[in-house]
Amino acid sequence: MTDPQAEFERLLAELRPRLHRYCARMTGSVIDGEDVLQETLVKAIEAFPHTGPLANVEGWLFRIAHNAALDFLRRRARRDGIQDGDEALERIADPDSEIERRQAAAASLRTLMRLPVAQRSSVILMDVLGHSLEEISEVLESTVPAVKANLHRGRQRLSELAAEPDDRPPPVLAEADRRRLAAYVERFNARDFDALRAQLADDVRVEVVNRSRLNGRGEVGRYFGNYSQTTDWHLVAGLVDGRPAIIVHDPDQPSGPPIYFMLLDWADGGLLAIRDFRYARYAIEDAELIDFS
Repeated sequence: MTDPQAEFERLLAELRPRLHRYCARMTGSVIDGEDVLQETLVKAIEAFPHTGPLANVEGWLFRIAHNAALDFLRRRARRDGIQDGDEALERIADPDSEIERRQAAAASLRTLMRLPVAQRSSVILMDVLGHSLEEISEVLESTVPAVKANLHRGRQRLSELAAEPDDRPPPVLAEADRRRLAAYVERFNARDFDALRAQLADDVRVEVVNRSRLNGRGEVGRYFGNYSQTTDWHLVAGLVDGRPAIIVHDPDQPSGPPIYFMLLDWADGGLLAIRDFRYARYAIEDAELIDFS
């Protein structure tokens, strides 16, 4: 007999990349999307023993992810002083243009963020993740006509945005931050892990996403020890979704696509936090990357 808890945990692991794609597109960042995904998983794991039989576990998980994303967006709007610009829904027919579908699926995270939330969630669930109208209405706790309306308007707006020139200035990294990032990368690639350990703050934290958390210099020192035993990485400095980051390549395929990334936080000259996506490689799929190499 199948253990329901074990089956649920298996499904969580299987759906994690798809849930992240949704959360990243709703928040406009693969990094923020991972934060929302982790909040989703915590809520789902806590709620599952008390839910009773679920006819559609995947739909239930996406509904939790959707609500967690909305909570994140509300918090960010309050922090940044942004007003909700969503308009009232209109019940209109859905022309279902294949060209509009392809444009929606290929839209960048930044472009999707220019859609109102209701349009964005409907477009992501159908054109990126392949859900049906009925499944989307269940996830969003809406109606099929409302979902159709938002799909139509969202696809139409994405078509308009696709025709606009991208005149944004490229992100700029302060010279001091660039030098510090470059020095870290140089020491890591040279396997000079003792020099990196010397940079650690006493209360340093490491999150190896989807694997483990380490706290303090003693535990975090083992993090570098684990890397010293592997050879499947080559680091370069860069930006991920506009944030200073380390982009990791497969040394056997130097001209191939990057495979994952790391984020660093510094305070008072010491390394305060590392967030390593080695075991969450799905996150780099939709990231906006700039490589300084």
